[in-house]
Amino acid sequence: MTDVIDFLERMGQDAHLRHGSQDEVELALASAEIAPELRVAILARDEQGLQALLGQDPFCCLISPATPDEDEDDEQDDEQKQCDGSCKEDKEANKDQSRDGD
Repeated sequence: MTDVIDFLERMGQDAHLRHGSQDEVELALASAEIAPELRVAILARDEQGLQALLGQDPFCCLISPATPDEDEDDEQDDEQKQCDGSCKEDKEANKDQSRDGD
């Protein structure tokens, strides 16, 4: 199997081979020690057939970005709604009282 992978890697790196005619690919395959059924799949550019011959299952992956927890957002919104600015006035009054006591 490594011969097939090596050949496919070489084919991917060589633009003349990758986009070449079937005859060019066939000549390159002749020099590689690859099983006949794999050669047929490569020449036919049969990706699914080649995967099946190599025993590779299709691979699918979904990555979804994390979203903030809605409950936490609601709690923060409630806290922000409750503050009407009077908390700043209370802090300033406490500062004034502590200065008067000095």
